Amino acid sequence: MKVAVIGCTHAGTAAIVNTAKLYPEAEITVYERNDNISFLSCGIALYVGGVVKDPHGLFYSSPEKLADLGVKTNMRHEVTAVDTKSKTLRVRNLATGQEFGDTYDKLIMTTGSWPIVPKLEGLELEGVLLCKNYDHSNTIIEKAKQANKITVVGAGYIGVELVEAFQMNGKQVTLIDGEDRILNKYLDPEFTAPIEQSFKDHGIKLALNEKVSSFAGEGGKVTKVITSEGEHETDLVILCIGFRPNTELLKGQVDMLPNGAILVNDYMQTSCPDVYAAGDSCAIHYNPTGKHAYIPLATNAVRMGTLVARNLVTESIPYMGTQGTSGIKIYEDNIAATGLTEEGAKAEGMDVETTMIIDNYRPEFMPTFEQVQLKVVFERATRRILGAQIMSKTDLTQSINTVSVCIQNKMTIDQLAFIDFFFQPHYNKPWNFLNTVGLEALPTSVPSKEAVTV
Repeated sequence: MKVAVIGCTHAGTAAIVNTAKLYPEAEITVYERNDNISFLSCGIALYVGGVVKDPHGLFYSSPEKLADLGVKTNMRHEVTAVDTKSKTLRVRNLATGQEFGDTYDKLIMTTGSWPIVPKLEGLELEGVLLCKNYDHSNTIIEKAKQANKITVVGAGYIGVELVEAFQMNGKQVTLIDGEDRILNKYLDPEFTAPIEQSFKDHGIKLALNEKVSSFAGEGGKVTKVITSEGEHETDLVILCIGFRPNTELLKGQVDMLPNGAILVNDYMQTSCPDVYAAGDSCAIHYNPTGKHAYIPLATNAVRMGTLVARNLVTESIPYMGTQGTSGIKIYEDNIAATGLTEEGAKAEGMDVETTMIIDNYRPEFMPTFEQVQLKVVFERATRRILGAQIMSKTDLTQSINTVSVCIQNKMTIDQLAFIDFFFQPHYNKPWNFLNTVGLEALPTSVPSKEAVTV
């Protein structure tokens, strides 16, 4: 069996390693246009902020490790064309310019994503940077050394983490976003408001509800970000607007979402039977809505990549879908979320209720105790849990993984109230806060005996 893999980050590495182990007789060839593989881009802010001193720790594989598994890895090789009917590829060696063809029996598309770059005047100015891969992170670190005023455009996870990192390195930081709240895709206002206040307390300038229209500069270097509301002086701009899937190679050959994300079945198979896809190039099955969605996360990528290998020859293990579970640490706040926010659910046209508690996570007789804020979103008619968010100075984020499992298994808010959790004063109360938030949502009255009998 001849297997070709295009792209080697999270999904690609997982697919390659598992394919090599499961099918030792397979001839596996990898094409990667960068000069490195398996870079954990979620660690960029930690690297930029100096928390991670050695960036090599952000790589968890290498061409040498793959070679030990019998895999041939072609670095700095770009696949320029794919013909799924003839099962052929066209490849360009980016170092030499040489072009050649290849064939496959099974094709694994793990081409990932690329930052969204709007067509704006001044985009070519020196000091307007992207943030996605290892080369980007090194450029950001180098340029930031000479910069005092740094502007981050985009208040998603990466943008917010970079803002904190730059501020902690003594920079004057401005965060610009076209929405009226930061992290609005992941958290409801009850959670974003205190984070925004924390940013302001640390001297970070928030320019929300502002859309960037252009960049201005002097001597070829950026000096201003011009928005719908005014101008912001800057020495450096980092664009973190979002990502789009890299799937042009298969356009018109397999089914995709309108944004180009490849649609796969439960076994990671595209509409073309011998073509499989995983990771940021793919749409996922979003369990809270039951629909396809584009949620590029490393966790999705490694699961999907592993499933590609497991299902490459026979349908073995189906994909369970995802809740889009994620977490972030901003200064002293530990934050995590899973599934739909209240705003997100309403935007989907879903009729929902919410329940929220603010409580001490462990008994007040303990020497110390911290507040936990927890919110759960559930469907009004069925009471099925759709999403949850948590924030605390103590790291309680693993609790969101529990709620993720609840969503996965279509559990109700009433069931959450009575799930069996352990009690130990070091860690929680007799009613775990997950129970408590469920108890808060219980109806205030119970049906009469007659109603129950009927």
